[in-house]
Amino acid sequence: MIDSATRRAWVARACAFLTAERMRAAQTPLLQFTVAAFPNVRFYLKDERAHPSGSLKHRLAHALFAHAICSGNVGSDTLVVEASSGSTAISEAWFARALGLHFVAVVPDRTAPAKLAAIRAVGGEILLVPDGGDVCAEADALAKCRGGWFMNQFDHALEATDWRGANNIAESLFGQLIDIGDPVPRWVVTGAGTGGTSATIGRYIRHRPELAEVRMCVVDPAGSAFYKAYVSGDRSVRGCTSPVVEGIGRGRVERGFLPALVDRMIAVPDASSIAAAYWLRAQSGAAFGPSTGTNMVGAILLAQELEDQGESGAIAVIGCDGGERYRETIYDSAWLQRHGYDISGWDRLPDLIARHANLMHSCRTA
Repeated sequence: MIDSATRRAWVARACAFLTAERMRAAQTPLLQFTVAAFPNVRFYLKDERAHPSGSLKHRLAHALFAHAICSGNVGSDTLVVEASSGSTAISEAWFARALGLHFVAVVPDRTAPAKLAAIRAVGGEILLVPDGGDVCAEADALAKCRGGWFMNQFDHALEATDWRGANNIAESLFGQLIDIGDPVPRWVVTGAGTGGTSATIGRYIRHRPELAEVRMCVVDPAGSAFYKAYVSGDRSVRGCTSPVVEGIGRGRVERGFLPALVDRMIAVPDASSIAAAYWLRAQSGAAFGPSTGTNMVGAILLAQELEDQGESGAIAVIGCDGGERYRETIYDSAWLQRHGYDISGWDRLPDLIARHANLMHSCRTA
């Protein structure tokens, strides 16, 4: 039995580390590029690959650990369990190792092999769940069986994420835009995973009166429950996760998703997300995963609308994780062929999206 003084001393050390890490990791790069088809639109990509755990989920993992530790749910000897398609698990495993904690990731068995390797590389244990199984239920059961704590990103993201405090993703993004003289973009484009990132950005925009003209677009893989709920207003609707676009899109609407903060939603077919990841790699020289491709499809559609209306402006896009995690899936031509994904024409993405616009679904608030 660990005495109270020892527990408090560990919490103090853990929180000191978390505070230092938040300060260190806040300012990920902002990449700027233009697209010939849209001469009046400036694109900015927030490159979240730069985090030490390699993705946007580093911010969420930090928030979840800080919340769990300061709430008394995680101590120096607590087993931490998470349900994740990969990137959140990698980031939580990274924090767990830094804090000296044992971590188990409960993941779908179709998760990209490189992600599984990354979880193990930072000391995480893995429990694979067959396709169609409930990873959250399995994670909850495992935590209870082994006397641990189920971090539960889907339930806790909204309350754990600090949208007003220093160094969140919205403050970092808009601060960088101010520094380069583009302080009020027309749109910010992000995905819906737990809902935490879109909630943070949407709340921050409303909290800052100088950002009143900024609109937020949330993209979602076709078939996901978030888009269906946004259109229908029914949070009980069910959808499906994408077999390709890991990290965003869910079979059910999570508590962290706040549709009232969303100005536009776009549902994107998987093939378009993959094509956009290839196109972005050619445009920027940086390889990103398919969820960033989904974001770019949304950004291109919005840019086309601005162009059609004779308007100009900036579009900021969240870049989620690196392409090296998908070298055995979307960046493997044999894998694409085996799974029937035709992304021919990816190098002419604006034209490809225009031709396939009928396959996408879009809805905006009145």
